[in-house]
Amino acid sequence: MTALGRASGVRVGGWGDAGRAMRGPPPPLPVLFVVLVAAPGTRAAGYETCPTVQPDMLNVHLLPHTHDDVGWVKTVDQYYYGGWGQFQNELHHGAVKNILDSVISALRAEPSRRFVYVEMAFFSRWWHQQTNATQQAVRELVRQGRLEFANGGWVMNDEAATHYGAIVDQMTLGLRFLQDTFGDDGRPRVAWHIDPFGHSREQASLFAQMGFDGIFLGRMDYQDRELRKKKREMELVWRASASLQPPTADLFTGLLSNAYDPPKHLCWDLVCDHDSSMVGDPFSPEDNADVLIDHFLDVATKQWQSYRTNHIVMTMGGDFHYENAHMWFSNLDKLIQLVNQQASGSPVHVLYSTPACYLWELNKANLTWSLKEDDFFPYADGPHQFWTGYFSSRPALKRYERVSYNFLQVCKQLEALAAPAANVGPYGSGDSALLEEAMAVLQHHDAITGTSRQLVADDYARRLAAGWGRCEVLLSNALARLSGSQEAFSICPELNISVCPLSQTSARFQVAIYNPLARKVDRMVRLPVSAGAFLVKDPSGHAVPSDPSPELLFSASVPALGFSIYSVSRVSLRRSKTHIPQPISQKPGSAVLNIKNEHIRATFNLETGFLMQIEDLEQKLVLPMNQSFFWYKAGTVGQKISQSSGAYIFKPQQQKPLPVSDSAQIHLLKTPLVQEVHQNFSAWCAQVVRLYRGQRHLELEWTVGPIPVGDKWGKEVISRFDMPLDTKGYFYTDSNGREILKRRKKRESRVGENYRPTWNLNQTEPVAGNYYPVNTRIYITDGKKQLTVLTDRSQGGSSLQDGSLELMVHRRLLLDDNRGVGEPLLEEGSGSWVRGRHLVLLDAVGTAAAGHRLLAEKEVLAPQVVLAPSGSALYHPGATRQLQFSGLRRELPPSVHLLTLARWGPQTLLLRLEHQFARGEDSGRNLSSPVTLNLQNLFSTFTITRLQETTLAANQPRASASRLQWNPDTGTTPTPTVPPLDPASITLQPMEIRTFVASVQWEEFNSKS
Repeated sequence: MTALGRASGVRVGGWGDAGRAMRGPPPPLPVLFVVLVAAPGTRAAGYETCPTVQPDMLNVHLLPHTHDDVGWVKTVDQYYYGGWGQFQNELHHGAVKNILDSVISALRAEPSRRFVYVEMAFFSRWWHQQTNATQQAVRELVRQGRLEFANGGWVMNDEAATHYGAIVDQMTLGLRFLQDTFGDDGRPRVAWHIDPFGHSREQASLFAQMGFDGIFLGRMDYQDRELRKKKREMELVWRASASLQPPTADLFTGLLSNAYDPPKHLCWDLVCDHDSSMVGDPFSPEDNADVLIDHFLDVATKQWQSYRTNHIVMTMGGDFHYENAHMWFSNLDKLIQLVNQQASGSPVHVLYSTPACYLWELNKANLTWSLKEDDFFPYADGPHQFWTGYFSSRPALKRYERVSYNFLQVCKQLEALAAPAANVGPYGSGDSALLEEAMAVLQHHDAITGTSRQLVADDYARRLAAGWGRCEVLLSNALARLSGSQEAFSICPELNISVCPLSQTSARFQVAIYNPLARKVDRMVRLPVSAGAFLVKDPSGHAVPSDPSPELLFSASVPALGFSIYSVSRVSLRRSKTHIPQPISQKPGSAVLNIKNEHIRATFNLETGFLMQIEDLEQKLVLPMNQSFFWYKAGTVGQKISQSSGAYIFKPQQQKPLPVSDSAQIHLLKTPLVQEVHQNFSAWCAQVVRLYRGQRHLELEWTVGPIPVGDKWGKEVISRFDMPLDTKGYFYTDSNGREILKRRKKRESRVGENYRPTWNLNQTEPVAGNYYPVNTRIYITDGKKQLTVLTDRSQGGSSLQDGSLELMVHRRLLLDDNRGVGEPLLEEGSGSWVRGRHLVLLDAVGTAAAGHRLLAEKEVLAPQVVLAPSGSALYHPGATRQLQFSGLRRELPPSVHLLTLARWGPQTLLLRLEHQFARGEDSGRNLSSPVTLNLQNLFSTFTITRLQETTLAANQPRASASRLQWNPDTGTTPTPTVPPLDPASITLQPMEIRTFVASVQWEEFNSKS
């Protein structure tokens, strides 16, 4: 995605009417530039190959690079091989295979040249297609530091709609490829997020915990950028955690001057708008060297005025640049030669460099840097142009990704627990690798965001589906091994629309429920069945209560990291008692309607059909509430407006949303296990408000779509909760599913208050400019009560008035927002009709964290339901059937989350343990305190024989890992010492993740007991 092209709809380059740029000498260099002292405690590991700089000159680091989107307007394969697809213009040329071929050839031709590459999804594919000779040549380029990998993830992931677990997975995948291929020579020192549309604090924290020395960003709010340029704060220290002890989550952050494009008129790629090549021949009438050099020096001088050292960086590349690398490098060679050989003695030195080498020079300056503790959301590239629509774009794809993350963790756990028997067994060969790669691709900043073209979104979904197929084979093999019986296991992916062929056609079947959490869970299971009465038995053979409502409903109890197998049999063709939602009379002045269980009561207004109050019966908390659906009016065809809503941008045509309906028709369902109110707001908007027995939250299952656009208006649909809470202008959202950030909106009661934590905002969009990404939860509080809404996918949300909370659930648009996609977000087919859930928690402030933390964990890693017909063969002669199994000998405490359990090698596993509470947020159950675990004899199917702790991405031993130290203006904090590793005493501090590679020996089991 062209950085400036997306901002303005045009590409950079071309002389136009600029004429000859006048050159002026740069300002004198401050004395501090003369003496460059290494910061205390730093070392140059990975920086020894950096080029020589001139300490008394302005050093301009040229960074040749290509930004290769892993899908956007063309599919991943079309971009790799160079297929045009339906596009016949050079903006969408893209041929990554040719780019890498050309770059490697150009680097080998001239030893001073350097290049930066990022996306391992492409590079790994290219690498495996090369000859041994080419691979050896590339290894040498990497060893010399001339081919540098920045970031190193499978993709350059989005930072708004991504869950932290999926971020860690995709970074681990890419960094492991580099480690396995190039060793420590290939390890990236610098994170490189030049194109994501806003930047999260949690992303910075994760990068710091992975061992990165710094990060460079391309996009930031236009107002923030201009202010930072004036204050010379384009480089800073980002403190990315309020819980982890500094500098554990501190990350040096550089904000690039020109996004990630070359300076104007200095673009020498096939896709540039005819920028003049550097001629450099004084005898030619085409000679333009003086003009280009003058322009270059002018650009360098102006840019230098916004930075603090005698080093600046220029990104020399862009989207899919360097397909003809010779064109780029030959011009850069001349530019470097002519600037550095000027007779006038200009105090500017130009050099080929890399992000890591530039960062190293900044670190040696030993300066004190400003500190940032918030994030870079929301992002706007101009007035009325807030990129907050993509928080909610393509909600069906966002949900598919979240469910696939859940399933991937199930598969990886079973792959670890069942040993090699999971990969090859009675059902064939299966593995988690294909789904892992597909999930990694989905984290790309044009995939999970919903900002690709429809054909590309379809291709992303196809990749996930293919990965599911391989994982289903793995799951069947593993369950057979662990249960001792060979069943015809099957998954019903369409349970959300009550479709499951096996349960709907079978009189007898089994239901295996696998729990990926490290604690026992109780879960309501809903299955569509044929007519008749059914008997459900638990693993011990005892009948369990079940409801013959429109679906078979029963409560299942599943042990930690294990499964329970329930049997279901039809005992009569006649339903004993069918529960069907009954219509409720809605007359003016009618009484209210309640649904309740042991913990919660929800009250509805019978006149409107809307939810009007929620109560926590145990804590005696009562909160009046009105919940309903509204829609913001987007652009219409033929309308002349400067900016419209699109896949990226949210730009409502009016600030007040319109109600979907003034009332809802309601039906009531009450059974011993569940109570429901079915609300019908319109032909395209409905909701079921549900309370299961024993449930401590209210479930709102909404169905929206297809959104009608026959009136020629695009629509952006929200669910809004209005309550009489004095929230004083504040609300709270999660950052990628982990730490919580306090948000503040413009308050209408205080005219002129426009707020961002680190700068004064001139607010041009009171709605869109106050929208933030909501990955798993959003809440508001008056200091006593807290109302939290958990989501089942990433959405955009806000609190635009005190006591109000809204989440965007779906959007369908008629116009493109002119940011490069070139088509409106007008989904057809399955993506146009979306069903999802909001989980509503009312709690006292002191105990609210325990509620939403533990509930979010259960929703992100929900139990996996697997069905099988009754009657099966033993796994092998002598095997014993096991209807219940746990992979743990003891549960983990509630504050600890098992983030990763996966195969790492033939005899090794990858293990991540996470403290999932923030410092000081839980005062009720002491869940924010440090917790110590004993890993010895913890797992039931294997024994840990050796344990090595690593950094978060598992590509460095923690004991030997070190990062560059930086000096924030609040004072330097020494790096915490690494505690001795004792498997019997692993301590987790609040929000800490510890990563281990464990050598294991699998147990022989399932032959006698």
